[in-house]
Amino acid sequence: MPRFALLVEYHGAPFAGWQRQNDQPSVQGAIEAALAKLEPGEHTIAAAGRTDAGVHAKGQVAHCDLTKDWDPFRLSEALNYHLKPHPVAILNCARVGDDWHARFDATQRRYLFRLISRRAPLTSEAGQMWRVNHVLDAAAMQAGADQLIGAHDFTTFRSSICQAKSPEKTLDVLTVSEIQRPDGVEYQFDVQARSFLHNQVRSFVGTLERVGAGAWRPDDVGAALAAKDRAACGPVCPPQGLYLAEVTYPDDPFAAKA
Repeated sequence: MPRFALLVEYHGAPFAGWQRQNDQPSVQGAIEAALAKLEPGEHTIAAAGRTDAGVHAKGQVAHCDLTKDWDPFRLSEALNYHLKPHPVAILNCARVGDDWHARFDATQRRYLFRLISRRAPLTSEAGQMWRVNHVLDAAAMQAGADQLIGAHDFTTFRSSICQAKSPEKTLDVLTVSEIQRPDGVEYQFDVQARSFLHNQVRSFVGTLERVGAGAWRPDDVGAALAAKDRAACGPVCPPQGLYLAEVTYPDDPFAAKA
């Protein structure tokens, strides 16, 4: 059966997350239903990461197996037609080897979190950023973030329902950028690692926001990490503002289509 890699973008607000669920809408379910319109029957796709309810993606990657050897461009066009009106788009499609796997072949995952400081509620960008109405110190947040870089036991920043076998991960990048806007200040958190624990990024951002607000000192982040205790974590920030931005592979399956 021909295997295809799909580059997927979606707005997470209407979904209970990526993973298919019997009684709630999911991104996986929407794509599998679209595939069934092209080739009747049950379809099961696999993704690079299972995003939570309300989390968005600009660079999710999934793979599917089909009976027909579709032209990749025609397959992406047909899927986009049948995905309407869901806020899900297939940005690219590529034929891959039968043993290629969207999750297990990935070598790096990059998440982006957007946080804005402004007094007024969000309107056109509602659901796309986390809004706070107080000023944040980006330098202090970066100083706290620097203490999380490297290989650590991230039990403190791991959800109590995380199913990962080990809390040990290696965090490669956590940078905080400050962007001046006419309506306020946007802070972007660029987070990169081979893999993540459940709620790890949202735990990072929620904790660092406390640092930026002055409620925590930057060194408190290192102390929380060393505690290896979920109770030592700061608040977990809301899913609005979190994006699965990019997934990296040894050989980019979409390189020829870029």
